[in-house]
Amino acid sequence: MSSERVIKWGIIGCGKIAHKFAEDLLTIPSAKLHAVASRSTKKASDFGAIYNAAIFYDNYEALSKDPEIDIIYIATPHTLHYQNTIMCLTNKKAVLCEKPFAMNANQVEQMIIAAQQNKVFLMEALWTYFLPHYRYVLDKIESKELGKVKALKADFGFASAFNPDSRVFNKKLGGGSLLDVGIYPLFAALTILGYPEKINAHATFGKTAVDETCTMQLHYKNGVTASLFSAINQKTNTEAIITLENGTIIINSRFHEPSSVTIKKEGKSEHIEFEAPTNGYSFEAIHAQEMILQNRIESTIMTFEKSRQLIQLLDTVREKINLTYNN
Repeated sequence: MSSERVIKWGIIGCGKIAHKFAEDLLTIPSAKLHAVASRSTKKASDFGAIYNAAIFYDNYEALSKDPEIDIIYIATPHTLHYQNTIMCLTNKKAVLCEKPFAMNANQVEQMIIAAQQNKVFLMEALWTYFLPHYRYVLDKIESKELGKVKALKADFGFASAFNPDSRVFNKKLGGGSLLDVGIYPLFAALTILGYPEKINAHATFGKTAVDETCTMQLHYKNGVTASLFSAINQKTNTEAIITLENGTIIINSRFHEPSSVTIKKEGKSEHIEFEAPTNGYSFEAIHAQEMILQNRIESTIMTFEKSRQLIQLLDTVREKINLTYNN
């Protein structure tokens, strides 16, 4: 970091992903977890003790008003992202909000407007965009060394035990495969190929009326396609295969997290490993801190426009598969 200033973080929501993020914060010398908040006092205090947080709160609003905090990481269920983000931005706190940014494009737009009006930083926490292996792949494609991209195939599926009350299956919490993991293949298509001209999609629905699988086909100019799949009831390879004119790039399993890359060209195969000293969340956290130190309200990488396009893709797929939420 260019400055010795320590950035003080707050975390709202103390679930699984928040634990991974907090663990990574401990590896960043210029970061300090100042406070955590959960609706359960015990959960907040236990979480705070593990990661050396100075303070814990039993409600989100109290944390958002803590004058010591520079930025808040929001790790609550999907359906709470919008209201939690607006609350934090209104209290002049920078925000790194987990994906999906919100439940629909209208909410995302209001969040962006709130960041602009309050002149505070806001970014969707799509950590994949900042991982070394993914940056390497994007640079390799940009170089045109293997020619133009002809097709993309990407999937993300995991087998979750059915529980109607769990975050994954509960519609009231924004459950379903599309918003939880389908966002990653869509993100890959968006960052590798851009916004499509046409989208086809179909899904299978379970007992709780959320999509348990979602199959998506994105169509671009010159016959370029992206074949995408997500599931919460079956494990898939969770890899991304990029076919180019003069070779193939494979982002190995699991492509959305720290992984390796295989490049196949002219009958030869090259395997590239990437060092991953942390869970991988440290890269987006460091970037967010750099943006704050530069007094920016928008990321130079995960821009507002990128988040707009991503939520529009999600909204369009939801429309195609007739998936609705009460948001």
